[in-house]
Amino acid sequence: MEVAMVCTRVNLLILILSLCSPYKFIQSPMDFGPLNLLPTTTTASSDFGRILFHSPSAVLKPQAPRDISLLLSFLSASPLGKVTVAARGAGHSIHGQAQALDGIVVEMSSLPSEIEFYRRGEGDVSYADVGGGIMWIELLEQSLKLGLAPRSWTDYLYLTIGGTLSNAGISGQTFKHGPQISNVLQLEVVTGRGEIVTCSPTKDAELFNAVLGGLGQFGIITRARILLQEAPQKVKWVRAFYDDFATFTKDQELLVSMPVLVDYVEGFIVLNEQSLHSSSIAFPTNVDFNPDFGTKNNPKIYYCIEFAVHDYQNKNINVEQVVEVISRQMSHITSHLYSVEVSYFDFLNRVRMEEMSLRNSGLWEVHHPWLNMFVPRAGISDFRDLLMDSISPDNFEGLILIYPLLRHKWDTNTSVVLPDSGSTDQVMYAVGILRSANPDDGCSHHCLQELLLRHRRLAGAAASGLGAKQYLAHHPTPAGWRRHFGRRWERFADRKARFDPRCILGPGQGIFPRDSSSSNGAFASYS
Repeated sequence: MEVAMVCTRVNLLILILSLCSPYKFIQSPMDFGPLNLLPTTTTASSDFGRILFHSPSAVLKPQAPRDISLLLSFLSASPLGKVTVAARGAGHSIHGQAQALDGIVVEMSSLPSEIEFYRRGEGDVSYADVGGGIMWIELLEQSLKLGLAPRSWTDYLYLTIGGTLSNAGISGQTFKHGPQISNVLQLEVVTGRGEIVTCSPTKDAELFNAVLGGLGQFGIITRARILLQEAPQKVKWVRAFYDDFATFTKDQELLVSMPVLVDYVEGFIVLNEQSLHSSSIAFPTNVDFNPDFGTKNNPKIYYCIEFAVHDYQNKNINVEQVVEVISRQMSHITSHLYSVEVSYFDFLNRVRMEEMSLRNSGLWEVHHPWLNMFVPRAGISDFRDLLMDSISPDNFEGLILIYPLLRHKWDTNTSVVLPDSGSTDQVMYAVGILRSANPDDGCSHHCLQELLLRHRRLAGAAASGLGAKQYLAHHPTPAGWRRHFGRRWERFADRKARFDPRCILGPGQGIFPRDSSSSNGAFASYS
């Protein structure tokens, strides 16, 4: 055993030397003891955003958390080099957050696809123990076989468990159950030091809270215990249209004030015919809404609320009556409320249909200069004005989401950053500017850079003037990140010093650039 460990350490030392060399030694799969390292791949140097393409020196496909632990333990203890490590799930990031330039990318999908379920007894809870590299769609498919499902979701399900928990994980259920990070009972984490730790709110709670929403800075999530609830058989899915922004947000806030009746609330801006059509692809009923969008110089903007009510067919609840009770209190455009009943699976997987439509049209693998923000309730109207000043409604391609969240559903002990609340107002808004930029339609490099610049200006104005914060944030400098965290920066930096003092993890975020000249990594410069 001791001889094997010595051999492993010698092999890892060779690995470090090869990675620190200006030449790429890893040109084919190499067996460094128990670690099977592969040469870089196109997948490892790209993501959904298709904006940055940073190539790693090697790719690790771990067969167990111990493989990740072995790698990080050696890198953390080694005085040589400046090798960094990024965990890659489904690669759905926008700005290269899961990339590691000249470092090592860990392909989380290589971990065992194990899901273990615990069904509650009386007075207990149901949960699933899930590998960090498993996608939410896989958990949904397996849990529904038992009549169970997670409580909180993202709109798109082909994302990994570890990936969304490293950010927050939000969708239309968040107002009711909180983000996905509020629905986790336990984690298994490999820290930047290489330690494998099982943590929870009552055991190693500092690590547990640090990793949730921690942007991959403190550890790699290799397993998670996800809270489950009884799954409904069907969902009543409702859409209502508006021509006034204040009425639109007022009705959204009405809906989130009724969590006993309503199970899901989102909304989006209808800018043009294209946005109306694309948002209707997954909604399986005829929407007879043909508004006048005005002219280029005088556009007319519309809004749509969608909400859903779960239909537990084994319970004596008339869902049609529930929807009627809700809709009578709303102030949408007369005769423009539409509803349809779908299976619970189809409702949760609705974005997949839109994805397949875009893939068939060759519009999926294009640039995605997205911007996501959390906006205080008091500033949402002003944000809408800033947004409209930064886009051209007639040629905008993509979707703009706007929907309310409730602060008390978020645990402020986690690492996620929310807007500061200057009052007791519990409502804030999630805004997603989910834009596409197709090179084949003329959006070249210059066009893409212009869109990114507009988003940076919008985000900057919203942050300084309205107190908004980026979600799935991207800041080009460490100083920008310090401003982003604000008064939470000291806690975030302290957690980095404790769990990843060599600044090995999450280099693609650009929060703690690593300085190899310091024996303590670069951390002393940022603490």
